[in-house]
Amino acid sequence: MAYPRQRVTLITLGVTDLQRAMEFYRNWGWQPHPESQPGIAFFQMHGAALALFGKAELAADQGRPAVELGTGAVSLAQNCADEAEVDAVFAAAMAAGANCLKPPEKVFWGGYSGYLADPDGHVWEIAANPFWPLADDGSLTLPEPG
Repeated sequence: MAYPRQRVTLITLGVTDLQRAMEFYRNWGWQPHPESQPGIAFFQMHGAALALFGKAELAADQGRPAVELGTGAVSLAQNCADEAEVDAVFAAAMAAGANCLKPPEKVFWGGYSGYLADPDGHVWEIAANPFWPLADDGSLTLPEPG
């Protein structure tokens, strides 16, 4: 069976303190997957999974020095149905220990979004985009042009 190339099935975040990172994501409302094990934590998402893995171990797995692994040049995004949901998700992240980079606000492209960083500096955008409606399960499919 051939699979489409335009997909991401696993996002792995290198973290300096796995227990602290797991606690942050649990406190933010994420549920660890039962396949989590010592040294790596998994969280099931819609059609993909998020993994937390020690930064030094991730660098070794990639064959690179840990000092080459950085954060912040990529942002993960969680789209929400509306501004109220953005505010609720953002507030939950702040209560869990996130660092506010930019509070949610109306933005130039017509939506509403804010940016936060997890305790390891991984950047998340929490947004509502009125041009990209979400399915009932929260998944996003970009609209057809035209």
